[in-house]
Amino acid sequence: MAEDHVLLDISERIATITLNRPDARNALSSDVLRLLPDRLRQAEASEDVDVIVLTGTDPAFCAGLDLKELGSTGGNLGGTGSRGRGPFPHVTKPIIGAINGVAITGGFELALNCDFLVASEHAKFGDTHARVGVMPGWGLTVLLPQAIGVRRAREMSFTGNFMLADEALAFGLVNHVVAHAELLPFTRQLANDISGNEQAGVRQIRSTYHAIATDDDQWETEARDGRAWSRTHFSPAQIESRRVAIQARGQQQ
Repeated sequence: MAEDHVLLDISERIATITLNRPDARNALSSDVLRLLPDRLRQAEASEDVDVIVLTGTDPAFCAGLDLKELGSTGGNLGGTGSRGRGPFPHVTKPIIGAINGVAITGGFELALNCDFLVASEHAKFGDTHARVGVMPGWGLTVLLPQAIGVRRAREMSFTGNFMLADEALAFGLVNHVVAHAELLPFTRQLANDISGNEQAGVRQIRSTYHAIATDDDQWETEARDGRAWSRTHFSPAQIESRRVAIQARGQQQ
């Protein structure tokens, strides 16, 4: 069932949202893009939730846009319909990304929009927008340089090469790398540490961090350029013709 493609579990004041299309490496279909903001709104509205954890069903965190759908109708190019910056609706509660496997392109942008990241030893990060023939739309060109520096960010975007978990830790993209089996227990412990604080204060500090880190001009530049590219260059047929090669190169890394 499509409703199972994004799961929500609430326990011990933690909402765990899980991308759940493992056979498709949790790729972003239209259904996933519809369900993800709904699950986030549910977590935000719940009085039983202080912290949100975003993860994926193994083996991947998220392989980005579903290339089959993108190459046929392009119906999943429109994103989540969020009216704010990035893929998420307005949320005041901290979001921790528990990155259990590959986080590629749109999946990488989901990770970047979390407040901070914990990575499994199996995690890999890649920006393959240039391989696919789509432009970032969820703040990658703003958030990635903030995380790892502009020169490393450009290298990732221009080459499409993957960054492994230990490199991500060394460059400051993730806060922790843990054994795969310990990913969720470790992340939940951090969430419990947050939950033990005064929540109005946590949410105000998060809001302040967000306001300082979000430069409207930079985000608008990315959005404007992405819209222009889509009007003049985006072609589902071309993406479909490249899909097998794109996937094969990704599997080699």
